[in-house]
Amino acid sequence: MKLKRNAAAIVAGLLAGVALSGHAAARDVDQIAAKNVEAKGGMDKLQAIKTLKRHGKLLIQGGQYRLEYVEMQKRGGMIRDEATLQGLTVIQANDGKEGWQINPFQGRKTAERTPPDDNKGLIEDADIDGPLVDYKAKHYQLEDAGTEDVDGTPAIKLKLTRPGGDITYLYLDPDHYLEIRSVSLRTEHGVPVEMQTDYGDYEQVAGVYFPFSIVSGKKGSTDTQVIEFDKGEANLDIKDAKFHFPAPGVIVGPVSETEP
Repeated sequence: MKLKRNAAAIVAGLLAGVALSGHAAARDVDQIAAKNVEAKGGMDKLQAIKTLKRHGKLLIQGGQYRLEYVEMQKRGGMIRDEATLQGLTVIQANDGKEGWQINPFQGRKTAERTPPDDNKGLIEDADIDGPLVDYKAKHYQLEDAGTEDVDGTPAIKLKLTRPGGDITYLYLDPDHYLEIRSVSLRTEHGVPVEMQTDYGDYEQVAGVYFPFSIVSGKKGSTDTQVIEFDKGEANLDIKDAKFHFPAPGVIVGPVSETEP
């Protein structure tokens, strides 16, 4: 059926109006980010946390191996992860400028600097607040990406673009506005990598909710690692030296329970 010119113009106008209405009805990402901050405990409580230390277990290969796990974070982009099995401790760290690691399971007992592409995930994890807090100050771009099912939950989906072009899709619980999943698309050594992380079992530390269950791995893969935290502490006096590349001759061991 052919429309007369006037009728076609009217229909085109109606369709344009629908498109504009849909755009106007798009969710305000700033409001969503603000609700995320409030759900975590509010900006004041978040900013009051200068360091965060969590203890727990790291489960790999389907839970066949359970490693003692410690994660320390400090403002300024500092992070240090430790996983211990049978007296051997793997350390991954970043001091906000460079990353390094010790992996005795690969026969390396001294610290080695790691290339920037290997540190991307670690740098993202170093953010105590999470990517939505002060996202503009971090020079991130945030867009509404609709709604997507996450294990039966119609999650709020946001697209976050980092300054280097890497993209993270964030999925928020529609009732509580906390992250339940993230999917990161980044380029490492010229190869695109897609990582999925699920968050759950939120617990309060110093009045702020943090996930105590974190399951991560390449999207679509059954080879995942599971972190189960059982203890969290805030504002311990963790020295910057814990995150810096060790000086020559310094023996680096795991952080003890009594030592920040």
